[in-house]
Amino acid sequence: MKRLLLILCLTLPLPLVADIAVIVNAGNPVKSMSAEEVAALYLARTRTFPSGEYALVFDHPRDHQLRQRFFKAVASMGISQVNTYWSRLMFSGQEIPPQSLPNEQAVIDVVRRNPGAIGYVGFVPRDPGVKTVLHFKD
Repeated sequence: MKRLLLILCLTLPLPLVADIAVIVNAGNPVKSMSAEEVAALYLARTRTFPSGEYALVFDHPRDHQLRQRFFKAVASMGISQVNTYWSRLMFSGQEIPPQSLPNEQAVIDVVRRNPGAIGYVGFVPRDPGVKTVLHFKD
């Protein structure tokens, strides 16, 4: 009986909880940001950090799984909504989307080298050149 219970416990799907960390350069004066402030940057509703400094916004590829989780968490938008939003803004000539980087290490590297950069990764980085300004589990 115990063996059957153990097998059932090991085979039942567990809820997956994953981190998402929004990161900025370690020298950035911003200590923390709200999801609304981050969403405003990623949806081009503002171009500056709460401190007033210009933000260089970096994203992940269009259909990247982390990107889907990120926009659901910060803006309550599905990826198709985000892609439609950006298509409309680009078609009207109003804005261009954040620059896409190929992976999380590239995001960390770019944020570390650029004082005004912001990005997000699926873990809390231990790199001393970046700091986390928003952290949540989805």
